[in-house]
Amino acid sequence: MENSLEGLKVMVIDDSKTIRRTAETLLKKVGCEVITGTDGFDALAKIADHKPDIIFVDIMMPRLDGYQTCALIKHNRTFRNTPVIMLSSKDGLFDKAKGRIVGSDQYLTKPFSKDELLGAIRSHVLEARKA
Repeated sequence: MENSLEGLKVMVIDDSKTIRRTAETLLKKVGCEVITGTDGFDALAKIADHKPDIIFVDIMMPRLDGYQTCALIKHNRTFRNTPVIMLSSKDGLFDKAKGRIVGSDQYLTKPFSKDELLGAIRSHVLEARKA
């Protein structure tokens, strides 16, 4: 049961209802607790309340984009070690580099597959727990 994702708290921040719903469905099937946010402001309040194990954040969002959201999470002493995975429909080098600068741990291109989503959680949350 070492590789189980049961009970992990996963946050998905995306202004697309479809992306949130898809991710939530996939994650709930493997036993994760899912918290969703529609934008950075919405998400930051929920992060403090729920303390997720890993956060997926879309880059292009209104009000507070993914880069700003990631930077705020990584500058917070409580959450700086929480893995943040950037989601983007663009597979650009610039986006990936900018994501690294603000402290993101990985970059997934949308539409992502179930394996990519679960793989990111396994590599960042489960590997970190073994260390």
